[in-house]
Amino acid sequence: MAEKKSVLLRLSPELYEEIRRMAEEEFRSVNGQLEYLLREAVRKRRKKDFQDQEKSD
Repeated sequence: MAEKKSVLLRLSPELYEEIRRMAEEEFRSVNGQLEYLLREAVRKRRKKDFQDQEKSD
């Protein structure tokens, strides 16, 4: 497995608190929740881009 990359991320206190609450509800760490949300966003974006490409073909 490839080594994970570290990223410095600055969040507003309000956004951090919202993510922290989500993580708690889903039994994840804040870091795990951020990783999950980013993976989901990338997956949805790829799916949308693929669908848009099929429509233009």
